[in-house]
Amino acid sequence: MKIIDSHSHWLPQELITNAHFFHKGWGDIEAQVRMMADAGIDRAVLSYPTSDAHLKLGGQREVARIYNDNVSNILKRYPDKFIGAAILPAGDSQAMLSELKRSTEELGFQAISLATSYDGVYLDDKAFLPVYSKALEKNIPIFVHSQIVNPIGYERVKDPLLTPVIEYVFDTTICIGKLLMSGVLEEFSKLKFIFAHFGGAIPFLQHRFDATYEMLRSINFVKDLKSSPSDYLKRIYVDTSGDKTKANLESALELFGPGHILWGSDWPAKKDIAGSIAAVRSLSISEQDKENILGENLERLL
Repeated sequence: MKIIDSHSHWLPQELITNAHFFHKGWGDIEAQVRMMADAGIDRAVLSYPTSDAHLKLGGQREVARIYNDNVSNILKRYPDKFIGAAILPAGDSQAMLSELKRSTEELGFQAISLATSYDGVYLDDKAFLPVYSKALEKNIPIFVHSQIVNPIGYERVKDPLLTPVIEYVFDTTICIGKLLMSGVLEEFSKLKFIFAHFGGAIPFLQHRFDATYEMLRSINFVKDLKSSPSDYLKRIYVDTSGDKTKANLESALELFGPGHILWGSDWPAKKDIAGSIAAVRSLSISEQDKENILGENLERLL
């Protein structure tokens, strides 16, 4: 069985130094290589956890350059171990397209890493549409991580526990909801969006989405989506982000099915790698479905 980690992070020292949260452990790639060997992980995606380093470094464009150049060096050093998800300078369509071209054609990246929002602008914004078109054309998946800088609700509640537990999750949830209501999930139905942390609260809102939409359509109070919300939501992919909770895994299975769930460790934020793998293996699904979640689904996407 091949195990591929869809959700792990690494940061260059320059970003760690200029961000308020991260420590040197987030830049220890050798520790990750050792962890992968111990856990039996064949490959891992390196994606950006989002940070506030851009506030000190002059903007998203400089952060994208620093991050992508440094991750590219890791891809060259460990070509069979890591898969790179490049970050883009959000807010400027042309700059994003230029960095997408550079990172995939020159630096060896196979995917894109976006945040759920940027200064309150979500991924349904028109500035991202050219990126989606190019990613679809090049068959590049888009990994989406929750925004940790001013996520939804932060203007009212700033708390070291409530912000990551609740606000990160709901920034992801709102992002997916806006992609649904804007028509992006319909227009780019074959684009491979991969959302961290099970897609926020989306698996738990499936029934409410469909029932409320049906009620509101009956009085012509919401636009016609041409299908039920869950039909669109089932098209996205989600990762497990180191979660070991059986109820959460089963809720995701009910909405997305085993073909749209990817195992992810959320390293180095989470350390019980063996436990999160064991949680997938303990599910009451076929052995093939378990293999799909642990690696084969992502291998097909790439």
